Amino acid sequence: MKISVIVPVYNEEESLVPLAEEIKAVFVVGDFDYEIIFVDDGSVDQGLAVLKSIALADRRVKIISFRKNQGQTAALVAGIKFASGDIIVPMDADLENDPRDIRPMIAKINEGYDLVSGWRQGRWRNKFFTRRLPSWLANALISAVTGVKLNDYGCTLKAYRQDILKDINLYGEMHRFIPVYAKQLGAKIAELPVNHRPRKFGKTKYGLGRTLRVLLDLLVIQFLHNYHTKPIHFFGGAGFLSLLAGFAVFAWALYLKFFQATSLIQTPLPLLAAFLCLVGGQLILLGLIAEMITRNYYESQDKPIYSVKETINFD
Repeated sequence: MKISVIVPVYNEEESLVPLAEEIKAVFVVGDFDYEIIFVDDGSVDQGLAVLKSIALADRRVKIISFRKNQGQTAALVAGIKFASGDIIVPMDADLENDPRDIRPMIAKINEGYDLVSGWRQGRWRNKFFTRRLPSWLANALISAVTGVKLNDYGCTLKAYRQDILKDINLYGEMHRFIPVYAKQLGAKIAELPVNHRPRKFGKTKYGLGRTLRVLLDLLVIQFLHNYHTKPIHFFGGAGFLSLLAGFAVFAWALYLKFFQATSLIQTPLPLLAAFLCLVGGQLILLGLIAEMITRNYYESQDKPIYSVKETINFD
């Protein structure tokens, strides 16, 4: 069995050498073949130079370098594409994830699971209102909406069977929702408590502003899950509801005219009815356009969402 550890990197030069050594120490007992894939996401520090020196000393360390910063999701997608392992383990480069948790995750995978997600228990005890509570609410909302019960969607440290990832296409900032995509494909998912260590170098790249993006991504996830192959059902359904509302409003206006002696020019109901019917028609047409786009999507070739400048130690 071969393990591919994927580490997206953005301006983490001070953490790279100790992280590489910690990961290697996990595999010092030779019961697994392994590779460490660092994906440099357009770092502007000396991180790439540090990675090259690490890779020069060990061919099991491989590097993918982006031309510019393209985000964590793109970095993970690139790492997954180039990985050759049977089990893929992504983790952060900031030393907050503990590589010693990799082996328990692999053991859990070998119990028959397709995906094992890390759960960073005890984080932010001194930041309840600014970090802990928003994180709990976000995780609870995602679990409630998607039906995938996890306590920590934001933990990068996870373990996946390689074959469960091959049919998952990621865009934008959707990496945190991989368990949802995997569940939709029938994956068996487990969650395992992992060690969370305070950051030693640099500053965190996450903030409360991420919460709104998570909610918007959640909306996309649910829409794609329910309607990605049949968008006309969503837009057409909303359109027919709008049309029915328009007809109902106009019927009420006619009732007022003939039974309550209220002229149509004395009430805004006819204008509202026309507006609702117009919106309904537009939604139905939008659904037809979405159907055409969906057909084009499924018939077109896949295109990568990243641009690789160079690769190192890939045969």
